[in-house]
This record gives sequence, C-alpha cells and structure tokens, in this order.
Amino acid sequence: HVQLVESGGGSVQAGGSLRLSCVTSGLTNRTNCIGWFRQAPGMERVGVAAIYTTAGSTYYADSVKGRFTISQDNAKNTVYLRMDSLKPEDTAVYYCAVDGGDRCYRGSWHLQRTFGYWGQGTQVTVSS
Repeated sequence: HVQLVESGGGSVQAGGSLRLSCVTSGLTNRTNCIGWFRQAPGMERVGVAAIYTTAGSTYYADSVKGRFTISQDNAKNTVYLRMDSLKPEDTAVYYCAVDGGDRCYRGSWHLQRTFGYWGQGTQVTVSS
C-alpha cells in the first residue's frame, strides 16, 4: 500500500533554512505527481510545491516562489522541499501527498482534493 513519511521539520529563526524529506513506498501509478502542502492553525491546507516525477517538472505557489525548491532522488524514493529565507508566515504543518501524474499538469496540483494519499505531516515553526 502507498506510504509517505515526512521528516525534517523543526524550529528556525526568520531567514533560516530547512529541508523536508518525503520518502515514498508502494506507488503503483505509471506516473506520479508529488506535492507539498502546508496547513496553519485554523487555515485550510494549501499546496506550496509539486513535482511531476516522470519529467521533473516543478510547480510553485507564488508565496514561496524563489524561496522553496522541490526536488527528487529517484534512487532513494524521496522528494525534498528545500526552504530558504523562511518567514514567520511559513509556520505550519507540512504534508506531502501523491497521486497520478496528471494531477500536476492539469492545473489543480495546489488543491487538497487533488491528492488521494498523504503523509502524517511535519511541523515547521519560524520565529521572528
């Protein structure tokens, strides 16, 4: 069965960096879209970045463009989210999610309902 395990969260000061990891297993789709989402207290879960793993195409929310980088290591079945120049408003629980590759390029990767499989989340706290 599909499993996603996130790690790498923590507490940093504004301007700092973190790298989140999402290890996947049990994927059966021929192509996959893997997304990173975040959810702050009382807010909806929103997509921040996604990668179409077959082609390596990447997608970013405007709020993180230029600061966050999504990448993959196929040998390790791992997708990373490198987060630089962190701001207090980046504080949230970060989740990775996976579904078919078309979820990436049909324009809905940023929506929670697009993905069927989720990890347990990892907390990121940025202090000012």
